[in-house]
Amino acid sequence: MNQKSVALPLIGIFLILLTYGLVHAASFLIPVTAAILAYFVLSRPRRGLERLGVPSGLVAFGFTALIITLIALSMLYFSSPVSKMVRDVPAVVEDLQDRIGTAENGTLKAVAEAAEAVDEMMENDDDPTEQEAMEVEVVEKTTPARHILTLAPQLLSQLLFAVLLLFFLLSSGDFFLQRAIENIARTEDKNRALEIVATIERRLGRYLGGITLINAGLGLTVGAAMYAMGLNQYIAIGVMAFALNFIPYFGGLAGACIAALIASSQFGAIWSPLLVFAVYMACTGVEGQLVTPLLISRRMHLNAPVLFLVVAFFAYIWSVIGMIVAVPLLIVAKIILDEIEPMRHLGRFLGDAQDAQSADEVKADIKILKRGAKVR
Repeated sequence: MNQKSVALPLIGIFLILLTYGLVHAASFLIPVTAAILAYFVLSRPRRGLERLGVPSGLVAFGFTALIITLIALSMLYFSSPVSKMVRDVPAVVEDLQDRIGTAENGTLKAVAEAAEAVDEMMENDDDPTEQEAMEVEVVEKTTPARHILTLAPQLLSQLLFAVLLLFFLLSSGDFFLQRAIENIARTEDKNRALEIVATIERRLGRYLGGITLINAGLGLTVGAAMYAMGLNQYIAIGVMAFALNFIPYFGGLAGACIAALIASSQFGAIWSPLLVFAVYMACTGVEGQLVTPLLISRRMHLNAPVLFLVVAFFAYIWSVIGMIVAVPLLIVAKIILDEIEPMRHLGRFLGDAQDAQSADEVKADIKILKRGAKVR
């Protein structure tokens, strides 16, 4: 038995176990992943402040305090319109269902009644002795509000854990990087590791910082457009557009559908939700086809089908948060694969030939990292 015939089953088993671990350890891995990504993004400004004489602990406290303040202010300012929209969406969906297919003699209702009758007949035929027995089933009604209240403590605990871990990572400076680099034997390999870290920090910072500013502009644009069209929930829709646009492919469509449902509830006429849907999609289309490629995607060329599959996979294992972190994780994976010679063909598969980095930027970042990591 040769090594290749054994390697394929082992890789398959490893992938299955990895997926199992990612699913069942999601509550721990999600905040850890978020904190590590934030650490890479904030490392460059942290080093800049340290060169000005600001201690690492004070820099870490400032960044984490700023994050907590922004989250608290956002919750205080947007909690009322967003919570109202969350409460209204189930009623809007129910009203839309009533309008579409729940007439007395409607086709959908007839099909549903026929299916229910068939199910009852099959149950009675299976056990005739229990035909006269009365079954009482207690169904607990789970409302969206109760579901949100149930999830809120878990989300807050994960957010607090991520912020605390980010604080300890930032306050430690380049300690982990220094220890990792010192354990590499050859100077050439040390420089390659520093180059990988520098590229990850630079590209993640540009992507996440740029996409946050672009999404903020999109939220303002969508909110202003909804206000001009007379929607009462224009603030909540603008906030929703900002948040959902972090999710590739699915976020814009989901936001447009929710905005159309709200317009349908408020205006009633069929053309109103269609117009709202079209305007929302037009805004996201301009952002996705013109603004983002112009400002970001010149350095972030990714294989679109692979990106779609990665987003869908992380949506399956980590829900909405998984869709948000899928792109940064794919960027990190591509950078690492590009810098490892035997895996470089996989890196090219994830991107394209235009995804080139500036040699001068890499050299400058390596010089900064060498000071902290003490490459010998």
